[in-house]
Amino acid sequence: MSGGPRIRRVALLSNPAAGAGHAAPAAHRAVARLRALGVDVDLREGCDPEDAVRLAREAVADGVDAVVVVGGDGMINLALQAVAGTAVPLGVIPAGTGNDHAREYGLPRDTPEAAADVIAAGRTRTVDLGRITAPDGTTRWFGSVLATGFDSLVSDRANHLRWPRGRMRYNLAILAEFANLRPLPFRITLADGTVIERDLTLAAVGNTRSYGGGMLICPGALPDDGLLDLTVVAAMPRLRIARFFPTIFKGTHIQHPEVETHRTPSLRIDSPGITSYADGEFIAPLPIDVSVDRGALRLLVP
Repeated sequence: MSGGPRIRRVALLSNPAAGAGHAAPAAHRAVARLRALGVDVDLREGCDPEDAVRLAREAVADGVDAVVVVGGDGMINLALQAVAGTAVPLGVIPAGTGNDHAREYGLPRDTPEAAADVIAAGRTRTVDLGRITAPDGTTRWFGSVLATGFDSLVSDRANHLRWPRGRMRYNLAILAEFANLRPLPFRITLADGTVIERDLTLAAVGNTRSYGGGMLICPGALPDDGLLDLTVVAAMPRLRIARFFPTIFKGTHIQHPEVETHRTPSLRIDSPGITSYADGEFIAPLPIDVSVDRGALRLLVP
């Protein structure tokens, strides 16, 4: 942890649609608080994800004291593409649906003003990021969990639903994919040469512990140990899966014989026709290579 210099100038990026529309009022309140604390705030709002990344990169190049995002884990993921590997810290005003980064690092989720106070104080923590390399050679950083298998199929379906909005759309996608549940053939190769080749329900790679709003899929993950935590869940009948999934919220699923965990600095994941999501955002179709980027992020923390 580092106290660091007090934050004087920030670029603030917001996604008005985040958190079912809660991000816009949260941004107004955070800006008012930051300015009351003497912080110069440069408001930047992208018209799409690519534009948001561009604006974040411009902010880093402009020499701001911090890039601040208002939104959820997806918005954080966009900012990571700009701040990863730089000396510019990331500040977060949580206003998303899941807020798993905020949960992991104890960032205030009750009021935007409390989160703004953390940013203005300038205390930083250096943590790892995951780095994903797609088949076409493009790379993408992530901060929380990479999901493949049942989870990514749910996200695929949710992204194609136009109704309902928010959390209910995701819940509906879960029910639809559960009805279509099938064993998925995976091949995962770890850094030490270990090969996991079998039918799975899902495989998740965690830099931090949770995804989906507090589901502790990788309960032992530490964001500063230079390792990624891999959780693989074997293919199971529907009834057993239905009993199994609630245990993920407590992290006790790893006690089941169908669950296997590993720690590795890098791995390769492949499963025909399956896509990958990280921080809730679409990344790429499999296969992908995943590695840890140690100390790649400076995060403003309480």
